[in-house]
Amino acid sequence: MKLREELIERAKRLEEMLEKVPEPMAKELRKKLEELRELLLEQRPPRFALVGRRGAGKSSLINALFGKSVAEVGHEKATTSRGRWWSYTGELGTVEMLDTRGIQEGSTPEGADGELTPVDSIAKALGEQGPDAVLFLIKAKEVDAAVEGDLDALVEICERIRAMHHYPVPVVAVVTHCDEVEPKNVKLHDPQGAHPEDLAEKLERIERIEGDLESKIRGREELRDQFVAAHGVSSYQSWRRDGSRRADERWRIEELIHFLLDELPEQARVEFVRLSQVKALQHRIARRLTNIVSTLCGGVAMTPIPVADIGPITSLQTSLITGIGYVSGRRLEVKTATEFMGAIGANMGAAIALREVARALAKILAPGVGNVVSGAIAFGATKAIGHSAAAYFIDGVDVDKAREVFETTKKKARKLFKKRQKQLESEELLAFPTDDDEV
Repeated sequence: MKLREELIERAKRLEEMLEKVPEPMAKELRKKLEELRELLLEQRPPRFALVGRRGAGKSSLINALFGKSVAEVGHEKATTSRGRWWSYTGELGTVEMLDTRGIQEGSTPEGADGELTPVDSIAKALGEQGPDAVLFLIKAKEVDAAVEGDLDALVEICERIRAMHHYPVPVVAVVTHCDEVEPKNVKLHDPQGAHPEDLAEKLERIERIEGDLESKIRGREELRDQFVAAHGVSSYQSWRRDGSRRADERWRIEELIHFLLDELPEQARVEFVRLSQVKALQHRIARRLTNIVSTLCGGVAMTPIPVADIGPITSLQTSLITGIGYVSGRRLEVKTATEFMGAIGANMGAAIALREVARALAKILAPGVGNVVSGAIAFGATKAIGHSAAAYFIDGVDVDKAREVFETTKKKARKLFKKRQKQLESEELLAFPTDDDEV
């Protein structure tokens, strides 16, 4: 059975088990299970529509996001002949980009869609599928040059998306060619040799351009609720005929990737982060998965169902490891995840035995305390497994260091769980620690 099929089967079994769990705990656990499904089982490639006038740098931005020459760049005339969805598929996955004809273009590119205007051509492609976000690209030096015509086209495109797909699409303005802003001698991608005053002047100028563009866009009532922010970048890269890169002057591209992640639906986030290979983003998703699975395991362990929770807890923990491995760029089998748990000392058989003893003793001394002890054991172990898996698969630490992370995190997480649970025990609510709690 393939890994995805195994994960789907596990989710079904856990859903069935939750039918026996009392409310409000069951409601909270179902919510977490749905989040886990969206992240791991309903993945799809992220989809972005790139809109802007010719020369704004649409193809260059695509290349900059991947660090590879994957889209033709037009230096002299319009290159993109029609709006079309373009898929970049590499070893780590796929992203879908709608590379569009330049709005307000001065020449019609070869192979363009007959008599269709640039906006009509874009709308035709948008009829195939809706984007997760529209990236409105404009050169830094052109923010004050006939931008109202660009915004007219942007409004029409967003209205057509709403009409066809029935949702307001997020709009992110990307100010390109920031490297060309005065003083041009300041290299944004390598500012060490720049005079401090020159660098400050250039950065202030770019910030002012971003602010001016934001004001213009927010001035359009039709875009106000959909607009996110303006973000300045440099996308310049140069390639030799053999495909090797001879120049890389990208600036703030990684920040833009962080920015875009927030606008993506859950189903597209894991794939986007896997493709980006940005460690900070990988850790962000790993923490999210760890929090979700820790809550599920802690909740299952607190249920009054004896011993039946052993299977679901172990399955959830191996799913957590395979999920973090996937985000890091690997495809792990269940066997690999199980072996990793053994290597770091996450012996769940012993932990479950301890949990049952603690539960039995606590029930004699104080009803309900045993469930909290059980929850703390399961929550702490799962939190520790997630942290150690992130250290091992994302940061590349060795097994000994991963084992150290596991032991340290486990103790802290158990204490935190008991503390938070005690705070709300009078309200009969689950009080699982969140991502904001320091472990």
